[in-house]
Amino acid sequence: MSDTSRPPRKPGKPYRRPKKDPVRVLAFEALRAVDERDAYANLVLPPLLRKAREKGDFDGRDAALATELVYGTLRRQGTYDAVIAACVDRPLREVDPPVLDVLSLGAHQLLGTRIPTHAAVSASVELARVVLGDGRAKFVNAVLRKISQHDLDGWIEQVAPPYDDDPEDHLAVVHSHPRWVVSALWDSLGGGRAGIEELLEADNERPEVTLVARPGRATTEELLGEEAAVPGRWSPYAVRLAEGGEPGAIPAVRDGRAGVQDEGSQLVALALANAPLDGPDAKWLDGCAGPGGKAALLGALAAERGALLLASEKQPHRAGLVAKALNGNPGPYQVIAADGTRPPWRPGSFDRVLMDVPCTGLGALRRRPEARWRRRPEDLDGFGPLQRGLLRTALESVRVGGVVGYATCSPHLAETRAVVDDMLKQYPGAELIDARPLLPGVPDLGDGPDVQLWPHRHGTDAMYLALVRRTA
Repeated sequence: MSDTSRPPRKPGKPYRRPKKDPVRVLAFEALRAVDERDAYANLVLPPLLRKAREKGDFDGRDAALATELVYGTLRRQGTYDAVIAACVDRPLREVDPPVLDVLSLGAHQLLGTRIPTHAAVSASVELARVVLGDGRAKFVNAVLRKISQHDLDGWIEQVAPPYDDDPEDHLAVVHSHPRWVVSALWDSLGGGRAGIEELLEADNERPEVTLVARPGRATTEELLGEEAAVPGRWSPYAVRLAEGGEPGAIPAVRDGRAGVQDEGSQLVALALANAPLDGPDAKWLDGCAGPGGKAALLGALAAERGALLLASEKQPHRAGLVAKALNGNPGPYQVIAADGTRPPWRPGSFDRVLMDVPCTGLGALRRRPEARWRRRPEDLDGFGPLQRGLLRTALESVRVGGVVGYATCSPHLAETRAVVDDMLKQYPGAELIDARPLLPGVPDLGDGPDVQLWPHRHGTDAMYLALVRRTA
């Protein structure tokens, strides 16, 4: 990169070219992709890491540091923005985004890691020289030196309003969530300060990688033979990789006999599969099947009973991912690209129906921390009609005596109970089933009959499930 801001040379002092640090340059590139293209880090980072390893730039420790820098910065972006804002002489919106990314990476190294202060500042300034130029590197150096004057707790005292004055804004700054998200999560969770703080803290922790052994194709015993693998907490098909690792390197995952799937997602599929029916159990529908994790588990469970699974997904490219996930399924299945609000199948065709509807994704902020900054309260207005339309389709698609599972990876009440309650008012021939007994051994499931899982209580994404039986 050419540098048009190189300062004039001082007599007798040769210009020193900046030293390129592959780890921090890669982390910066990942953050720029997240910011510029609205990409997700979990999709951007793996190919960048793979390319760096192929070039010989990275080893395992380098990859781990780059991953921590990217995800740590994204998870604490709101807190770091408040700190940076206190150290610059202009509104943050007037700081160029690439400069702000370098500052955020530096703030995370100073306030969120054990990297020594001198090393964090010097490495960040060197990065700025490489990607921004010497002129703006001076600005980065000045801001980071201000940040280094306090630790994270010290900055929190300065930039967060007191809890007693404004509880939601205090929690928003301390735990790096937008205020409206804090409010929504608190409403859904209920209770006092301790519970919401535990939830927000869990959102900022790195989630374990959880695998699913697809029944009839792989076993948990096979997966437990992998390094650092431990049994899942609740699902009989779950195995956790306690120290992370690369799931794609595991033979069963590479062959499609196992997959990466959050344990909450597994529990939703299992609960629907095990719900009691009146009558036959031969045809199952996954009405929002992309990208295919639940469909693959449902397909394997259906195969054990000789049932057929129809997996429907509106977006053709996501339908392709579903087909890939189901490839090799031992029982009969079909994958189609279809709009779930205008289904091509006849009403009353299925015995079991799963509708895992599109949503704000507020239940998966551990995995996609950047999503919290992209979502807006008005997004709920767009999802609401779609969610109700898909649940309406599900209720019309199941036969009398059959069961519908309405699921969403959001705990927001507007996307969970409000949708179910509205549909039940329109369908007097439907009733809620108590879902709690269908999650055996899982604690803290509330008063029912629906179920809300939580990261801080269950170690899962915040999945919601309501089971509805068609009675007339």
